[in-house]
Amino acid sequence: EVQLVESGGGLVRPGGSLRLSCAASGFTFGSYAMNWVRQAPGKGLEWVSTIVSGGGSTTYADAVKGRFTVSRDNVGNTLYLQMNNLKPEDTAVYYCAKSRSAVVSTPPSDYWGRGAQVTVSS
Repeated sequence: EVQLVESGGGLVRPGGSLRLSCAASGFTFGSYAMNWVRQAPGKGLEWVSTIVSGGGSTTYADAVKGRFTVSRDNVGNTLYLQMNNLKPEDTAVYYCAKSRSAVVSTPPSDYWGRGAQVTVSS
């Protein structure tokens, strides 16, 4: 059974940093691209970042480019999102999601974690 469990969320001050983790199990983690998606209060889902199966290519939404870094550990079956210079508008529930392929897929994700709350406030 595919399982994705996010951790590392919490309350952080503007300008601060936070590192999210997503522990994956139930599938060959290193064979699939992974995504981070977030949902701010009262808003719809917003794609944040994608990393290909081997970790050699990453893409980011304009809103987080230059501040967030996605990475993965295919030995430890863990996906990461390093978030720096956080802003109040980054406040959201952050989800990790499994792609259907090693790169891109349609639909892009077939399994989702339950999410981690990130709150940026002074």
